[in-house]
Amino acid sequence: MKNYNIVLLKGDGIGPEIIDEAVKVLNKTADKFGFTVSYEDALLGGVAIDETGVPLPDATVTACKAADAVMLGAVGGYKWDTLPGHLRPEAGLLGIRAALGLFGNLRPAQIFAPLRSASPIKNEIIGEALDIMVVRELTGGIYFGERGRKEVNGSPAAYDTEMYTVPEIERIARVAFDIAGKRRKKLCSVDKANVLESSRLWRETVLNVAKEYPEIELSHMYVDNCAMQLVRNPGQFDVIVTSNIFGDILSDEASMISGSIGMLPSASLAKSSLGLYEPIHGSAPDIAGKGIANPLATILSVAMMLRYSFGLEDAAQAIETAVNDALTVARTPDIWEESYPKVSTVEMGEIVLSKI
Repeated sequence: MKNYNIVLLKGDGIGPEIIDEAVKVLNKTADKFGFTVSYEDALLGGVAIDETGVPLPDATVTACKAADAVMLGAVGGYKWDTLPGHLRPEAGLLGIRAALGLFGNLRPAQIFAPLRSASPIKNEIIGEALDIMVVRELTGGIYFGERGRKEVNGSPAAYDTEMYTVPEIERIARVAFDIAGKRRKKLCSVDKANVLESSRLWRETVLNVAKEYPEIELSHMYVDNCAMQLVRNPGQFDVIVTSNIFGDILSDEASMISGSIGMLPSASLAKSSLGLYEPIHGSAPDIAGKGIANPLATILSVAMMLRYSFGLEDAAQAIETAVNDALTVARTPDIWEESYPKVSTVEMGEIVLSKI
């Protein structure tokens, strides 16, 4: 029987609450589909700062590199907001991505049928169904470029540099083309090539990679137009590939089409099968400990882990179906409607368990 070793980075805020429910779902799924899971806890973010003085301890990196996959809750909170940038919880998140070589971030934005009424987008715009995959480059670009502060004409100034190399663009483009090939064979590359030199290189490189994938319909769109089109006509998109900063913004925008940011998982992938799986929402310190956080995005992240790191498609689909079925029974406060019971984090986890 195959065993998978998973590192749990529960993190801050609601992170421990939602990870606990996801682990319960994974354990039941493992029992049903004939594999086993072992877990190791490690520190990341604010909790790591409190215990070790740094947001990403060396021991965490070592554990994650030895794992088959990593599950992350969330990092950050008011407690650490006044710390310098390199000591903030978010620095740990950027650090673990770089340390594990997690260059490809997958963020699906889809509407589960029971949640159509929660979307701010009209039904006639959504159409029959909506299922978009945003493929975001994760270890390059402006978030990892040269940065600093200086004086310009006697006034304080700051700078952050956007830079990409051809190999960085090629590898994320191939991830996107491969995913598009397993879906509707449509890929939209998003850039700002009318203004930015880095985007011009991005577009040139994506066009070159496209020669390897003649069966994929490739289009290009400026990021500002893409932001508009996501709310005007989201059904035109299937797979979107873009840079780190553009992907960060566009995937959050796409997430709201689904009705709640609390519903959306993500996967961050390396060249190997190693991946880090997390919900795209934050640590929500205002509701931490109240037992009302929505665990479904984290549970859906488990499904992505089973699909992309372990190749267990049937098990992944079982979790996704269970989440859909759970939404017909009850809702957490963030997605609550009057016709449904309002349930806690643990209660929603139990409902999903009952549907697997």
